[in-house]
Order: sequence, then C-alpha cells, then structure tokens
Amino acid sequence: MNFYYFISPCNRSRTCSINLNLTDENLKIELLFPLPLRITSEEWDIERQRPKNIYLKKHKVLNAKLDRLKIFLTENIKERIMKKKIISQKILISHIKKYFFQKEIEHQKDDLLFYVKEYIEKKNGLISNSTMKRYKVFLRLLERFEGYISKRISIESVNSDFVKNFLLFGKKEEYCESTIHRTIYFVRTILNFAARKGIRTYSEELVVKKTAHLKNIITLSEQELNKIEELKVPKALQDAKKWLIISCYTGQRISDFMNFSKEQLQFIDGKPCLSFFQKKTKKHILLPLHPNIKKIMEQSEDDFPKHLSPQIYNRQIKEIAKLSGLTEILRTRKKRGFRSRIENVEKWEVMTSHVGRRSFATNFYGKIPTPLLIRATGHSTEQMFLNYINHQQQVILLGEHFERLAG
Repeated sequence: MNFYYFISPCNRSRTCSINLNLTDENLKIELLFPLPLRITSEEWDIERQRPKNIYLKKHKVLNAKLDRLKIFLTENIKERIMKKKIISQKILISHIKKYFFQKEIEHQKDDLLFYVKEYIEKKNGLISNSTMKRYKVFLRLLERFEGYISKRISIESVNSDFVKNFLLFGKKEEYCESTIHRTIYFVRTILNFAARKGIRTYSEELVVKKTAHLKNIITLSEQELNKIEELKVPKALQDAKKWLIISCYTGQRISDFMNFSKEQLQFIDGKPCLSFFQKKTKKHILLPLHPNIKKIMEQSEDDFPKHLSPQIYNRQIKEIAKLSGLTEILRTRKKRGFRSRIENVEKWEVMTSHVGRRSFATNFYGKIPTPLLIRATGHSTEQMFLNYINHQQQVILLGEHFERLAG
C-alpha cells in the first residue's frame, strides 16, 4: 500500500490544499482525495511529503495528522479484507472524513505506545521536568516511526527487527545516533515496565551496537579562560561574561548557576559558600566560592550579575568567545536548522552554557581529589563525571605520570 502526499498548485503567498494519493496494485485501489489540511508551498517538503520544519508547533500537529491518517486507513482496509468486505473509493473517502471528525486515536492494550503513555503518567511528579521532557521526545519520535511504517507498534513486535528498522528510520531522517540509541534504551525500559504487569516481551533482543567515534568535548582551557577574563567587552555582554566565568568556577548547569543569589550564601569557618539544591537532581550542593567569583561579586556590590535567559546567554557567550579569538577549527556536531551534523567549525560557534560545567571538571581534574570534584558537580558516579573531562587533558595527565615514574 503506497501513500503519497502532495500539495495542489497555488500562489506561493497563499496556503495550498494537501492531497492524498493512495494506491495498491494487489487490491486494485487508486484514490486521489483533497484533505482538509493546508500549507504554503514554501513550507512543504516535496521529497519527504510533509512540512519542512516538523518542529514548528502548527506543523508538528499537521505532520502528526498525516502520520495517523496512514495508520488509520491501513487498519481500516485490513479490517475490511479480513471481514471480506468491499473496498471502494466511496468507502475510503467516508473513512477519511470519519478520521477528521474523530478525536485522537486511542491506543489498545497491546500497543507499545499505550504503555509508554501509562509509564509517563505514572512518573509525572516523581521525576524532574527535564527528564519528563526527554520522555515526551521519545514518545513523539516513536509516533513518527509509526507514521513511517504506517502501522501501530505492538508490544510483541518490539524485537531485534524493530531495532533494525528503527535504526534505518533514524538514519533516513538524519537523527543524531545518540538520540536513536537513547530511544531504544527507553523502549527497553517500557518493555520491562510491561513485563512487571505480566506481559510477554522481548526486551533481551533490544541490543544496540555502538559505533566507535571520538567525542569532542568542548571546554575552555585555563589560558582561554584567562583571555576571556582579561577581555574588555561591550556593556551589553558584561553580564554574560561574568556568568561564563562563574560557571567555569562552579561547574553547575545553567538551570542552577543562573539562579545564584546572595541569599544562598552561607559562611563556614568564615569562608563564603553557596548552598543550593540542584534543579535537575534535587541534590544539595555546598560549594566554596572561588576567589575569581568573589572578585566578580565585589564588582556587583557583593551580588551576582543580572540574570539572563538561556537563549540570550548562549548567544552572547558565542560573541564573547569570538571576540576572544577562539577560532580553532574543531570537527564536531553542529545544529543546522532542526538537525545536527558533523562539521568543521570554529570553536566559538559551538559554545553553549554547558561549557562551564565541562571546563570546571577538566581544569581541576588531577589537581583536586576527584571525590571532592564529584561532590561539587553533583554527578552520581565517577564514570559520569569522567565523561565531562576533555580527552586531551586526560592524556596530558597520563603523560605527566609517565615522566614522574621515569624520573
């Protein structure tokens, strides 16, 4: 069964009707029908037969309707075949009209997405907002996969073949490999959740062979950080510069450091410390202030700089890094549009709020006992902490150990 979506010819400035061409040579079906959906020709992807940007709110809804329509029609046609009922153009058109009048398709108890939604509902209020957001990303990705294969995913069909097909889907759609792998691991969690309810699953078949590749961790070296500290920036960038320095000397996520305030200060043995609960992990962190942070606070009347939104901060630290001459060419993943690709880019282009957390871990690794650093960053294990260390820094430290042993 072949589904083909296309738009009617229309003026570029106006919306065009989306049409469905459904054909099946075996069933001798050929249907051409205009759908009650519209989009401009500039926003339509002819090759992929959907909106170009499926992450735009209105297009996300439209694309979901197109995906679900394929599933709905496939199921209705199969049902009519099983019941040996006639399949005609008139009947298919009536099914399409019925689809657009009904509410969202309900998932059956043997559907994978039934258990995904139940699992997410049970976790609501028990996990952080960022984790909940990530779960919903996995759910939307699985919904798109169902549209891609034009059928619902049953629990019993989630096996090694599911993994192969999902990996092919991810490659065709140019999703980041890690996103596809994390989604598969999430599906395995869902299968274990279903198994506890007495459902037979094949979770042991959900194995993903990782592709070996070097992970380029973006950090600021001590020399680069000193260069930024000494750099004179326009007034509009001064707060972002201060926060960047603070992040490199505290090792916290933007959700935590951007909310620092003098009310969080606590003195222990006469030394000022920050006392706060991490937003993501809910862990209590007690962190002594680095002398460079004290200097920044002295410049701001013993307070922290003005708080910035993540969007503004991420944009401004790129400008600061560019002004600092951080133009080293790196081969790393860069987001273009709504997909990321591996490219050769200048270092300032890939600066994000997380650079401070990684720089803190890297610059102090080997100089301060690792358990103390882990206590400061709030990582659960040493392995998770080591993932934040720049590979080059680890090699340098190993080389220094070799030299000491040889001497």
